[in-house]
Amino acid sequence: MDNNFLNIPVSNIYTKPHIRSEVSTQILYGEKFKILSKRKNWLKIKTYFDNYVGYIRKKKYRNNFKPQLKIFKSKSRIYIKKKNKFSPSRNFLYFASSVSVLSENRKYLEFENNKWIKKKDTKDIDHYEKNYSKIIKLFLNSKYLWGGKTLNGIDCSALIQIYFYYNRIFFPRDSKDQIKYCKKTKNKKLDKGDIIFWKGHVGICLNKSKFIHAYGPRKKVIIMPINRTIELIKRTANLKVKKVSNIKKY
Repeated sequence: MDNNFLNIPVSNIYTKPHIRSEVSTQILYGEKFKILSKRKNWLKIKTYFDNYVGYIRKKKYRNNFKPQLKIFKSKSRIYIKKKNKFSPSRNFLYFASSVSVLSENRKYLEFENNKWIKKKDTKDIDHYEKNYSKIIKLFLNSKYLWGGKTLNGIDCSALIQIYFYYNRIFFPRDSKDQIKYCKKTKNKKLDKGDIIFWKGHVGICLNKSKFIHAYGPRKKVIIMPINRTIELIKRTANLKVKKVSNIKKY
């Protein structure tokens, strides 16, 4: 039960084996996990990327999977082929999801039986994107969703982690673990790539003046002036900055 890979676009991971339990995070198509135990319609799992433990509904997953490509678009529509014509479905694969290739033509590739995506939406599985802002800006104006990690909804810590997940570099999921993991920067002035931590919140500087974060009170991913953000969080939530690190350290 060690090598399992999610076979649906996205699945919630719950803290307890109950649909009304809190959603702690999500797992994406092609993500590898270990099954710790089975209970009726639930699986207790541990993700390989960030060692996250929780419960998912018993849905489709596979054992044999060799990812060749990954999604490099906020979401990639899934197409169905009928009589040599590709028709769009209502389903998508989301950014950083892994896929294998069954067949392909000039514009599309088949990743499951008669499930196709556009080639231009993918990169090689080993592709490394060093421009963190290019990735994080894909989620601009996405709604804030506790536990979310897709364009349909994402939280503050997932917005930082998604850069590392795409590059397949370990980085903790939750802000409380991220702040422990990250090294404090020695620079006194805030600069491009600085990750700013508060208790229970995190975001990143796009440059010396602009800051992007999944901000609960605004209910979306938003770009704000750095100093204004710090003052606003202090005034409305009575929280001071706890640590500043920099994304280049990892």
